[in-house]
Amino acid sequence: MSETIRKSRTATAALALAAGLVLALSTASAQVSPYGEKQMGEPASDQLPTVLKKATIVQKLNTQIPLDGQFVDDTGQTVRMGDYFGKRPAILSLVYYNCPMLCSEELDGLVSALKMVKFKPGRDFDVIVVSIDPSETPELAAQKKTFYLKRYGHPETANGWHFLTGGETAISALANATGFGYVRVPGPDGKMTQFAHASAIQLLTPDGRISQYYLGVEFSPNDLQLGLVEASDHKIGSPVDNILTYCYHYDPMLNRHSLIIARIVQLGCLVTLLCLGSFMIVMFRRDRKRAKTTSVPNWKNAIG
Repeated sequence: MSETIRKSRTATAALALAAGLVLALSTASAQVSPYGEKQMGEPASDQLPTVLKKATIVQKLNTQIPLDGQFVDDTGQTVRMGDYFGKRPAILSLVYYNCPMLCSEELDGLVSALKMVKFKPGRDFDVIVVSIDPSETPELAAQKKTFYLKRYGHPETANGWHFLTGGETAISALANATGFGYVRVPGPDGKMTQFAHASAIQLLTPDGRISQYYLGVEFSPNDLQLGLVEASDHKIGSPVDNILTYCYHYDPMLNRHSLIIARIVQLGCLVTLLCLGSFMIVMFRRDRKRAKTTSVPNWKNAIG
């Protein structure tokens, strides 16, 4: 009897969990909303949110970046972009330091890859990280440099890492030259504190022309090493597949999950429902088989 009660409770709990997952799945579907276009309860769309249509990467190979752009480095000194060119190639990364999502993953991926590259920053190439947020400060840039230099594990290469901040004009000119699209969006508090953008780094020749793009947040050490060799020889690479990773997984205006997160939630719910369904079918069949076995009288023992 206790075994039957236990199985009944297990089945009931499984059904309740399944019902909850169905509700979560329908809620996730209802909450998908391209930025400013869909409202709660409207059918979900597989189209990119409108804001992401401007957050693109246009590969402008062989384009000269503006070397006269003025920025402030992590020590608080005013510098020109051209100060970092003339001798060796560079890796350029456009991010913003207060980014709550993708930017740190991009820099983590870059540092992890560079650990396995035989070339060293400051000797063979430079790493130039530029904030796209004109409100960020050199103090914040210095904190980021300290963090990633420690993660890289070679403090002697500090002179090859440059974390810059700047004004809107210099940032926009650099972003336009590299084809880096970004859009300022409201944060959860309603203030304009976040940016929607895609993730990419650029390899630059010693004279500041774009040699190669690498998209995403993980980078092949072999590709980076070969790309640095080609960039140092002033060679221009080929366009790569434009498979973009976006730094925009949250709809701050509507305070709801965006299309990407909702799709992940839906997939997880479907997988869990399938597993629960399979478990319930096996348990029900096992219970029915046992019930049939126990319902047949043992005539031989009865006669004996």
